[in-house]
Amino acid sequence: MAGRLIAAAVLAGLALRVHAAPVDVPSLDTRFGGTAVVLPSHWFPAATGAPAPAVVLLHGCGGLFDGRGRLGERYVEMAQRLNALGIHALVPDSLGPRGEKEICTQRAGSRRVTMVERRRDALGALQWLAAQPGVDANRLALLGWSNGGSTVLAATDLNQPEVRKATARPALAIAYYPGCEAEQRRGYQPVAPLLMLLAEDDDWTPAAPCKGLAAQAGDRVQWESYPGAGHGFDGQGAVRHRPDVPGGAHPGQGVHVGGQPEARAASAARLQAFLRAQWNLPAPTP
Repeated sequence: MAGRLIAAAVLAGLALRVHAAPVDVPSLDTRFGGTAVVLPSHWFPAATGAPAPAVVLLHGCGGLFDGRGRLGERYVEMAQRLNALGIHALVPDSLGPRGEKEICTQRAGSRRVTMVERRRDALGALQWLAAQPGVDANRLALLGWSNGGSTVLAATDLNQPEVRKATARPALAIAYYPGCEAEQRRGYQPVAPLLMLLAEDDDWTPAAPCKGLAAQAGDRVQWESYPGAGHGFDGQGAVRHRPDVPGGAHPGQGVHVGGQPEARAASAARLQAFLRAQWNLPAPTP
């Protein structure tokens, strides 16, 4: 309960107007004439004098930006939360440089931005981070939501040759309500400890395959699933029906997405505890 109260207080106190440095991050994707795709990114450095951990934040199928063209609240909020723990945050855009604004309404088989491109973007972002002054290259992480959560799995699965060959690997990974079916079928072998934060009532990316993946993978994979919560539970918007999404647990019927305050606070506390335990971060000040 104390952890939830702390997390709720932190969330309530976060300001949404922050300044991030624009940076260009090369992907490992070179499909355009052999030249690496360059990902426009937002860099949120933590105020620390010593080399610090760093996390790549991977957006969902809706992309990075809100309806006004601003960096989405979810990404700003997470970057601030990480900065408060002394952790750098990098937020790359996988859609814009490939001419897309969103891929939620595209059928999986016809998407121009697939999990191959997203995995290569994540691995390229890790490589960029590892080379930055002030970053502890031994403490890198991937954190993603929905399609970005699936990217976390695809970029940390040792069954993927690109993951095995990567010169920069994450030391840990976090996935909010990912789609787990593909990596479950491959027999997911995590390159690092993984935490999945799931929703029991998720009709877009159901929790059951993720629980199955965890059971296969062993004790390097942890998960929490929140009763009464649906897809996007960590947001602040009301639950809404999206009939424009062709996939989900019930194809043709759309999906539901929206925040749930209890799961939002509980997941924030669980994430903080995971990061502190894995990276031996100092305990919060009372």
